[in-house]
Amino acid sequence: MEPTLYRNARIFTAEPGSDRPTADAMLVQDGVLLALGSEADVAEAAGLAGAEQHKLEQRTLEQRTAEQRTVGLRTVDLAGRVVVPGFIDAHTHVMMMGEALGKVELTSAKDLEEIQERLTAARAEDPAAERLLGRGWLFDSVPGGAPTAAMLDAVVPDVPVYLDANDLHSCWVNSAALAELGITDGTPDPIGGRIVRDADGHATGLLLETAATQTVWPLLESRTTDEDRDAALERAFEAYLAAGVTGAVDMAFGEADLAAVERAIDRHGGRLPIRLAAHWLIDNHGDAERNSAQLRRAAELAGRDFGGSFRVVGVKFISDGVIDACTAALGAPYTDGSNADPIWPADDLRPAVLEADRLGLQIAIHAIGDAASSNALDALEAAAAGNPSWGRRHRIEHLEYAAEGTAERLAALGLTASMQPVHTDPALRANWDAMLGADRAARGFAWPEYEAAGALLAFSTDAPTAPHEALANMYVATTRRSALDRSLAAVEPQFALSLGRAIGHATRDAAASVGDSATRGRLAPGYAADFAVLAGDPFADGPEALLDTGVAATFVDGREVHTAERAGV
Repeated sequence: MEPTLYRNARIFTAEPGSDRPTADAMLVQDGVLLALGSEADVAEAAGLAGAEQHKLEQRTLEQRTAEQRTVGLRTVDLAGRVVVPGFIDAHTHVMMMGEALGKVELTSAKDLEEIQERLTAARAEDPAAERLLGRGWLFDSVPGGAPTAAMLDAVVPDVPVYLDANDLHSCWVNSAALAELGITDGTPDPIGGRIVRDADGHATGLLLETAATQTVWPLLESRTTDEDRDAALERAFEAYLAAGVTGAVDMAFGEADLAAVERAIDRHGGRLPIRLAAHWLIDNHGDAERNSAQLRRAAELAGRDFGGSFRVVGVKFISDGVIDACTAALGAPYTDGSNADPIWPADDLRPAVLEADRLGLQIAIHAIGDAASSNALDALEAAAAGNPSWGRRHRIEHLEYAAEGTAERLAALGLTASMQPVHTDPALRANWDAMLGADRAARGFAWPEYEAAGALLAFSTDAPTAPHEALANMYVATTRRSALDRSLAAVEPQFALSLGRAIGHATRDAAASVGDSATRGRLAPGYAADFAVLAGDPFADGPEALLDTGVAATFVDGREVHTAERAGV
């Protein structure tokens, strides 16, 4: 493939310590960046000088069909636009995201009436559907934060209704769904979950943690066809590329996901549209051998070559729940007096973590509450002491409210703090704050603590628990304001980061979180030519440009894989 010179740009390289665009041209060939810097320096690196440079065809984004006929070098004039490394969503759920894009959206519904109106409309649009699926509802939108089957029965009584909470840790169902699941008043709670019941012991229609993931998820998966899964993956790929995202790390991978990804690899000629790394989800069955069997399966897949665009890198343990549903494990009770036990108690987590480490798997532990993150760190410290070959970069996911000193413990172990700016969007914080109380909430999502401690900090969205758009994620990271409702005030604005630091965590550090620091995540010679061209300039115009403009084009391996269908782009 002929080399391509991208010129007249403002290129942010995401090199450590950089905070502004520092280059205006780059040279790409065969999917790799060859040179970067001033236009004159890059042209010289391409073997061009003097008058020969003036022969270069000026090829703009709007003139994609133009052919280079002069000096064997194709050029693209980027019209002064900002270029950033392709974003890497370091914690996401790709299949779930694609599926969610096909469900009734409820995050923006302000109250129960609006939720019911949307469900009624969706049912009317597809009266032949066997089930009604929705996603993203907030506890704040439901009276008393207590959703019930009766609320759904009032508008859709005839078919099962399954509504994923915004954090995917709870599912709200109607009476028909309870019947389909076989859940009765006498059904016992599963390990790590709860079937919410009223004062008389009747199931209310709210399923928490494993009561949802081990009942609703398998049922819906069994009713999902391969064609459904393929369509969901394609929706996710297209949405990510439109958002400037060129790579992702899936954090709840299973057999159905694997089969769908293998079909996608075949469908796309041997490689996925984005680069994908996966963590195999490990459920706690309360049985050491069953838990171990899952780890061995993950190790088998980690040793398999799926081609350059996909790999299984490790395992995921969900050690606690979420703060909104009061299922995250805290060191002191919630404001309502309740607390939650860990889904993976220490006696189960430690041996599983030790075995995973010995099998050479990267370990990712979901830990949202301070007790859960301390439990995770204890397990990882035990693995470090028990395994002479310690050295893999393991991860702790979310860390929404962590004990003081957590950042220093992570840094000492060489762990990654995997965090999601969009989870602290002020539009999502009211119930979160109320359940923690003001003192604890004031230390929520404290990203600078991890920077100061020297821990690797990787940003992601955890889609579909939050919007997948990378620029919205950067907006929340740099302002601590809402990308969903810009009228809201910032929360803990002292924790906001500069734009350069935020992008670095979402590109360079996200790549490093899965061992790719030498090949992608920044724009430098020898790195993959994965980059996004922004339609606006948030460095010059401020953070509002992150929401008001968007992504003009996305490139993977130097190939243009997305172009915005926007006038003037």
